[in-house]
Amino acid sequence: MDKQISKIKIPATDRYQLAATMYGSGQKVVIINPATAVPQELYRRFATFLMEHGFRVITYDYRGIADSAPESLRGFQATFSDWGLLDMQGVLDWVWAKYEPTSLIMIGHSAGGQLLGMLKGNERIDAAVTMSSQSGYWGLQGGNQPLIVRFQVTYLMPIIARTFGYFPWSKIGSAEDLPLGAALEWCRWCRDPQYLLGDDNLPLERYQQFKVPILAYSVDDDDWGTARSVRAMMSAYPNVSFEHIVPFDYEIDSLGHMGYFKRKSEPIWHDTLSWINQFVGDKQLSQLA
Repeated sequence: MDKQISKIKIPATDRYQLAATMYGSGQKVVIINPATAVPQELYRRFATFLMEHGFRVITYDYRGIADSAPESLRGFQATFSDWGLLDMQGVLDWVWAKYEPTSLIMIGHSAGGQLLGMLKGNERIDAAVTMSSQSGYWGLQGGNQPLIVRFQVTYLMPIIARTFGYFPWSKIGSAEDLPLGAALEWCRWCRDPQYLLGDDNLPLERYQQFKVPILAYSVDDDDWGTARSVRAMMSAYPNVSFEHIVPFDYEIDSLGHMGYFKRKSEPIWHDTLSWINQFVGDKQLSQLA
């Protein structure tokens, strides 16, 4: 492993140990918050790119996912909202206490942007970028997804998750397995037209208090993160700029829900970096390149 890249542990707010990776050094910090059931490894190339442009970057796995999972998920207690209220919050608090960043940027992929609004102490964040952070409500999905997603979150996932004691996603797809509580909570949200914003058990008042500048991306060929589903979720935040990516404009054949974080998307990364650098003091992209 590159000597500038190291594996670390970060405590969540309840002291649960999260597997994390640190790229680079310095006090300009980026935290990358992952999507549902997506391991931090997906973000390695993007994190390396940001490190090469002067940032310390932190990636991590939510509890119950990839390297932050126990040997068995059966009986493991973890909900989707725990990922925001305990894990994401813990990473933010740890980074702030340890490094006192001069600039702190949040990147949120899908769930990683949906949950940002639950954070306490968000005034410490200078800016955020979200990628396909959509409402998961089945009726807002694109292509042939609405009926498929409705069936999955109403019947398939809850039945399988309750039967096995967790949702064995790795056995039937390419995602990580989900803890039972996370799977059931997510399915319940996906059946609600307001998605998680309809859950009165959550500290929803914090979303309007999250006045951090946000650049919210949607992708033209992402049936999960359609422009309307991204707007439905991200309009809960008061300070959002929306940007719709058409892959062909960058001479990219396709992106879907995951493609932004793959090497082929580097031309888009430069646009993102240019936007981020408005919020990191007087160093501009031209000085960092």
